Amino acid sequence: MKTGISTASLFGRMNTEDALAFLSDNKVETAEVFLESFCEYNAEYGRILKGVNKNTEIHSVHVLTTQYEPQLYSIGDRAREDSFKILDSAMAAAEEFGAKYYTFHGIARYKKTPYVLDYDRIADITRKISETCNRHGVTLCYENVHWAYYNFIGFFTEVKKRFEKLKGVLDVKQARQSGIPYAEYIKEMGKDIVTVHLSDIDENGKMCMPGKGITDFYDLFTRLYDVGFDGAAILEVYKNDYKEYSELFDSLDYVNNVIAKIYK
Repeated sequence: MKTGISTASLFGRMNTEDALAFLSDNKVETAEVFLESFCEYNAEYGRILKGVNKNTEIHSVHVLTTQYEPQLYSIGDRAREDSFKILDSAMAAAEEFGAKYYTFHGIARYKKTPYVLDYDRIADITRKISETCNRHGVTLCYENVHWAYYNFIGFFTEVKKRFEKLKGVLDVKQARQSGIPYAEYIKEMGKDIVTVHLSDIDENGKMCMPGKGITDFYDLFTRLYDVGFDGAAILEVYKNDYKEYSELFDSLDYVNNVIAKIYK
């Protein structure tokens, strides 16, 4: 297993290229690159990121979801076609800086009315999204997200039945916000989990750095070990969850120590 930090943990403090350079300079083993906006969704910017990275393996790419991902499933031809063009450009950037996986949210569930999901259509479009990613050497991975399609147990299973190549991302923060134990998401995605997003929460429900709260990371990684997880465990926290940059590395050390006791 690999461990690392997402550049999203520095969002609001540094631009993406500076964040990746910072992680690289501090010899972080693995990273997820969070592309922040349209100006970063292109091969030219991908080459900039490749140029500042000297020491860190890029496991995955993430984007600012609501900018185009929901429209990939649009019933409107123009909106869908434009979104696929943006997707292709974003994946061209990912290809340049070497990302192997795409952390994907998909549709945002804005409306309060009940959703009737057409899994055949969802799977068909998901397959086309995957094919676009594959052209750039990137694998599509659906993440559990409390405000998106995958915010309940069963969604991943239904799409996976129709599109067997689908992989998954477990986000423990998003599981908490969905009101669903992360263990249930682990049970559903199982061996298809390739990325785990790590964060913690204190006794008052406030997010904090892994190792500073009440999350039982021994339980988390034991469950991941039991389903054969051997991907990347990535710290994904918010800029206000820590004061000093050193806290990122202290937290990563904590995670590595937990993993060392389980993955013997």
